[in-house]
Amino acid sequence: MSDYRNLLAIDTCGALGSIALARLAEGAEPLIFGQTEIPGKTYSAQLVPAIRDLLAHHSVVLPSLAAIVVTSGPGSFTGIRIGLSTAKGLAEAHSIPLLAVSRLAVLAHKAQTPAAALDASRHEFYLREGAVESLLSPELFRERAAALGPALAVCEASVHAASPRAMLVEPPAAVDALRAALPRLRACDFDDPLILNGNYLRRSDAEIFSKPALVTSQP
Repeated sequence: MSDYRNLLAIDTCGALGSIALARLAEGAEPLIFGQTEIPGKTYSAQLVPAIRDLLAHHSVVLPSLAAIVVTSGPGSFTGIRIGLSTAKGLAEAHSIPLLAVSRLAVLAHKAQTPAAALDASRHEFYLREGAVESLLSPELFRERAAALGPALAVCEASVHAASPRAMLVEPPAAVDALRAALPRLRACDFDDPLILNGNYLRRSDAEIFSKPALVTSQP
């Protein structure tokens, strides 16, 4: 790679998505060119045009990107799929290295805490402690949150209500994903787009609530 590297980050895991464009110089912090927010209900229609507009505004072309960073979940199943499919499509079409980061890891990095938690809906919680991520019931989460105290980072009021001693920060965005990914970017520790999958931590509602197919006997 050259001394100056253009980087694109994509985060569509939450209620509000974002993309960011930055330049990374050897041994320096990334220079953020800009970040664009994308409403969650518009990812499928707005993500690609937003990327195109952000690159054009800063006179950056896709083939010049040294890497794409994408937040791979946990979070919205639809958002994760749209973000990942877009990132993988751009990476494969233009031979751009791809790096996926956990949204929980990004939140912990942003808060500089060893643990982070997100609302998993259905009264459950996603929790990351160190490098271990899990889906917890309300009872287990409150137990772990009480033990972690301010060493736990949260970004949602619903999670903070269940862990009042946790550190409450703003939700992570694409810029935060770039910063959390810096060690791997500098080490060129990229992912294989062909086998990269979403960090869902549980099955989708469609899988959970789908009815099993009826088995009929053959004559």
